[in-house]
Amino acid sequence: MEPGNDTQISEFILLGFSEEPELQPLIFGLFLSKYLITVFGNLLIILAVSSDSHLHTPMYFFLSNLSFVDICFISTTVPKMLWNIQTQIKVITYEGCITQIYFFLLSAVLDIFLLTVMAYDRFVAICHPLHYTIIMNPWICGLLVLVSWIMYILNSLLQSLMMLQLSFCTNVETPYFFCDLSQITQLACSDNFLNYMVIYFTTVLLGSGALTGILYSYSKIVSSICRTTSTQGKYKAFATCASHISVVSLFFSTSLGVYFSSASTHSLHSGATASVMYTVVTPMLNPFIYSLRNKDINGALKRLFVM
Repeated sequence: MEPGNDTQISEFILLGFSEEPELQPLIFGLFLSKYLITVFGNLLIILAVSSDSHLHTPMYFFLSNLSFVDICFISTTVPKMLWNIQTQIKVITYEGCITQIYFFLLSAVLDIFLLTVMAYDRFVAICHPLHYTIIMNPWICGLLVLVSWIMYILNSLLQSLMMLQLSFCTNVETPYFFCDLSQITQLACSDNFLNYMVIYFTTVLLGSGALTGILYSYSKIVSSICRTTSTQGKYKAFATCASHISVVSLFFSTSLGVYFSSASTHSLHSGATASVMYTVVTPMLNPFIYSLRNKDINGALKRLFVM
């Protein structure tokens, strides 16, 4: 294929994890089970929150939104991967790749936003309980989610449109099982400096900014808990935050590590493996972490099944 503009590129090759035929059924079954567990588990949380009036609070409003985004997040990558394994054709069309990048970015940044807002919600609930209903009122919560959707739709649209300006040569293979923005940009044979500047700027702005907000919130929470004299009060406060801390740690440690090491050639395959943690594993674990450690969700699920 001769170098040219992006209209000459018809498809990209997604190498995935293994080219050995005997491993393909195992990989297919593993990812199919993870996908079904993720969708079913997050749907249960959405149904539990929407059906139980006791859970109509800001904390569970954001949790149900997180579950919805996680379903969208995993659905942008895994179904295509399963289709490629089933058909034994490891390709994705140029249009499909750009579309996948758009929805993947949108879901990822919404995940980051919701994790940050959930940390702030716990900070207000524990450190300023008397002002909680005023600060986290339903109107503010709805406005936060609406504004974030608008902002991140525009951000994803900008990144996708910038991809359309790139031209690609004969090397259209990526070690990832999905169209990762930084990896596809790296394949371009035209000048991609501006694209990388935007990628790293938004990564630092969204990732580091969100992580700073989360760390600040939990530093204040820990400080407030340490000043509490009641042992039962300390345990209850830590229990309300433990689930969220687990999810945040897993998501940020893998996603930021992958993106900041994406420029290193030797780390491509390890990065592709690590990307599974935040694209597949984290959305799958969310329902287990939040339901198993949360009495309110457990109670709502029991009442839901009884109904």
